[in-house]
Amino acid sequence: MAELNSSIILLLVVLISTHLLSSANEVYNIAEYGAKSDGRTDSTKPLLGAWQAACGSPGPSTVHVPAGSFLVRQVTFNGPCKSSKIVIRIDGTLVVASDLGRVGEWIVFDHVEGVSVYGGTIDGRGASLWTCKATGRRCPGGATSLTFRNSKRIMISGLTSMNSELYHVVINDCEGVTVQGVRIMAPGNSPNTDGIHVQMSSYVTITGAVIRTGDDCISIGPGTTNLWIEQVNCGPGHGISIGSLGKGYDEEGVQNVTVKTTVFTGTENGLRIKTWGRPSEGFVKGVVFEHAVMQNVRNPIIIDQNYCPDNKGCPDQNSGVKISQVRYNDIHGSSASQVAVNFDCSASNPCTGIGLQDIKLTYGNRPAESSCKHADGTTSGFVVPPSCI
Repeated sequence: MAELNSSIILLLVVLISTHLLSSANEVYNIAEYGAKSDGRTDSTKPLLGAWQAACGSPGPSTVHVPAGSFLVRQVTFNGPCKSSKIVIRIDGTLVVASDLGRVGEWIVFDHVEGVSVYGGTIDGRGASLWTCKATGRRCPGGATSLTFRNSKRIMISGLTSMNSELYHVVINDCEGVTVQGVRIMAPGNSPNTDGIHVQMSSYVTITGAVIRTGDDCISIGPGTTNLWIEQVNCGPGHGISIGSLGKGYDEEGVQNVTVKTTVFTGTENGLRIKTWGRPSEGFVKGVVFEHAVMQNVRNPIIIDQNYCPDNKGCPDQNSGVKISQVRYNDIHGSSASQVAVNFDCSASNPCTGIGLQDIKLTYGNRPAESSCKHADGTTSGFVVPPSCI
């Protein structure tokens, strides 16, 4: 009996030890793989080596970027991984290599699950590309700084993205993404530098973000469902935009989007829905915009269904994107233009189910105005400017 008890105890010790070993957090410091924190030495291979070790680990693992500046060229972190929980902890700065503009993407995570990025800074050094574009010369296409695609259970927390050549953060074909406490910085005149772009993704949450950039603070593309945006400060920039949508005929729709507790300062737009003026099977349905403060915003509330850049590919056509069940509640502040509420909907597919409640927008020292085309809905509470729906 004593021998049996001893065998059982030994077995338990082995099982517990195995569990502890498999659950231990392995840390892979990129400096130990040869990365140099001088901002000049190429640290791409050390970074990728640390990732491959973490990805192949049987238990939780961490890729650690220590303090300092690390030069990184285009890098893709591919999955799936053996480890189901990988942390990328950045205490320093990742700096893009100067010749990246022709690649299109800088840092990419593809087919990963359970990855979290914490802290640190990524610097896209986009100024030279923006200068080139301003001259009208033929320029490289530019690169998005951080992309997650085909991935699940992703966390981006406390990250600062600065001066991206193009989009700062792209979430494409993902499920279960949390973005919290990020700071996104680029000059107000930097072209195509959207802060966070979400498309073909579901159950994405963006909270506590400060975004100052030259394009949309947050842009929402086709196939986005169950998106929650809260406590975002935007400006300069082009606001929070659903769209542009409807460029393609068979495009997927956007559904169940909530945008609440936001502040827009000096932006081109506040809360915008934008669709191409051309046939499409796309739709926008079930959207809530609430508790927003506008501070000198040119277009605080706008639906534009006649988007047609340079009048190419869509002149004199109507948008096929169907917009319905969009609610605006508790939107107040100042407009930089006389028309603060502008619903320019499709003649062939009018906007339906638009709701306005407790809206107070001023232009100068007087109430702003509203303009509606092909829009139908209801109002309640106080609505200033007077509703035209």
